[in-house]
Amino acid sequence: MKYVKSNEITSQLQFGNVKSILSMYLYTTGSLFLGFSAYLLITVNNDNSSLTAWSGEALFWFLIVFFLSLFVLFLPVEFFNSTNLSNSTFRELLSNIISVISLSLLFLIASQVLINTDSLIVNELIKIIRSVSFSGFISIPLCLFIFQNFSSKINFFNKHTYSLLFFVWILSSQMFL
Repeated sequence: MKYVKSNEITSQLQFGNVKSILSMYLYTTGSLFLGFSAYLLITVNNDNSSLTAWSGEALFWFLIVFFLSLFVLFLPVEFFNSTNLSNSTFRELLSNIISVISLSLLFLIASQVLINTDSLIVNELIKIIRSVSFSGFISIPLCLFIFQNFSSKINFFNKHTYSLLFFVWILSSQMFL
């Protein structure tokens, strides 16, 4: 039995999918922000809203969250432009899992430390970022493992790994909210 040192393992990992995973994280966050802005638009004429005091405030926050979601959705399209996720070998699987967990941890810590939570709306946006990060910790590595195991047997998983993982990330983020 041959033993492999840890520095040999990290030198063999392929981190070519980091841009794809970062763009998927930003797509998920931007999509959830867009859904939250739609919720704020629906509650503009609702006097019983627990997030805003009056309809002008709800419209104001709708516009801010809407344009924030457009900006977050603009970032992966313009800067990363990578929608291909390769997950066929064990090295790619391991590097993808490490990338997902480290990016989720980075965004979780940054959102908790850098964003001030004086407003209820900003607090809800932080909860959305937290749910996307928790989904990146728990369900996305599990799905990457499942997709890697089934991709050799079912060609559909091999072709549509990025879109399936994006769909799972959105659904599992909703469960963490």
